Amino acid sequence: MKSIYLPLGFAVISSLLLAACETATMPQSQSETTLISTPGEGPPDARPGACYGKDVTPATIEVVTEQTLITPARIAPDGAIISPAVYDTLTHQAIIESRKEFFFEVPCPEMMTTDFITSLQRALKARGLYRGRLSGVMDERTKRAIRKFQIPAGLNSSILTMDTARQLGLAAYGRDGF
Repeated sequence: MKSIYLPLGFAVISSLLLAACETATMPQSQSETTLISTPGEGPPDARPGACYGKDVTPATIEVVTEQTLITPARIAPDGAIISPAVYDTLTHQAIIESRKEFFFEVPCPEMMTTDFITSLQRALKARGLYRGRLSGVMDERTKRAIRKFQIPAGLNSSILTMDTARQLGLAAYGRDGF
């Protein structure tokens, strides 16, 4: 047990705030997105033959620090401090928001041809999101442009979703395998 001796003024104010706690939120890391490219893997309700991406948002953890009065200050009748108040400081972590996982359908690897990626780059370029050359290669510029396009829809991922491919006119709606 760690004891802290504090001046009388601070001890009086602190004793009024005994039930309060000081909190600091730990920095939240970005979500982690992985590509599941093998058909048949994915969520329990996976569509047969479809490929999926999985987004994992880490838990939000808060550090809570509380000071508990162990022994109150002893003060003489003339106002002199006989013994200062003694406090114990306890720190613990609390999960504010649990870890979240969700799956989204993505084009399978056989769909991601050079021509498809070139068309993707062209569609993103037409919307002012891609500034590179039309290379047909899924490079970092292309991934950044995909992320920029998908963020307004609530997905902070550089993995192309089927919904995005459909919105960009690269995949047909309701077509088997897409």
